[in-house]
Amino acid sequence: MAAPGRYRWLWISLTILALDRASKSAIERFTPEGYIRPLIDGFLNLVHTHNPGIAFGLLADSHSKWQTALLAAGAAGVIVLLVWLLATGRAGGARSQVALSLILGGAAGNLADRLLHGGVIDFVDVHWRNYHWPAFNVADSAITIGALLLAVDLIFPRRSSSN
Repeated sequence: MAAPGRYRWLWISLTILALDRASKSAIERFTPEGYIRPLIDGFLNLVHTHNPGIAFGLLADSHSKWQTALLAAGAAGVIVLLVWLLATGRAGGARSQVALSLILGGAAGNLADRLLHGGVIDFVDVHWRNYHWPAFNVADSAITIGALLLAVDLIFPRRSSSN
């Protein structure tokens, strides 16, 4: 039995969540924290870092006892909102639905990490010369791609056939 059309995009979220959890579990199992291995010299490293803050290491140095709980609650709120938007058909067209599903899967992956470890496991380190992009993971990638798709959809909306 096929899922109703408005639920089909949730499979994207579940796939992102599964890929994120599997990749982070592998990093945790096979590498110690602080691990660095060049994959492409001068450009890409496999690392194992723990980020207690938010995106790009913001708030990573905060010592607030409430930070993890507040970040987890915020992520849970975003997840509830995204599920509601997708399940009620209020997420817009197909491109917006894919975008929100990617963001939902990424948010769920990072929330799971925050609940399990008090922070997020990152393992992809991209750099060039003296420039290092903050380490990231599958969930972060899905959130970024989803946000870009959403921006494209807002800037270049599809025209309806009734115009």
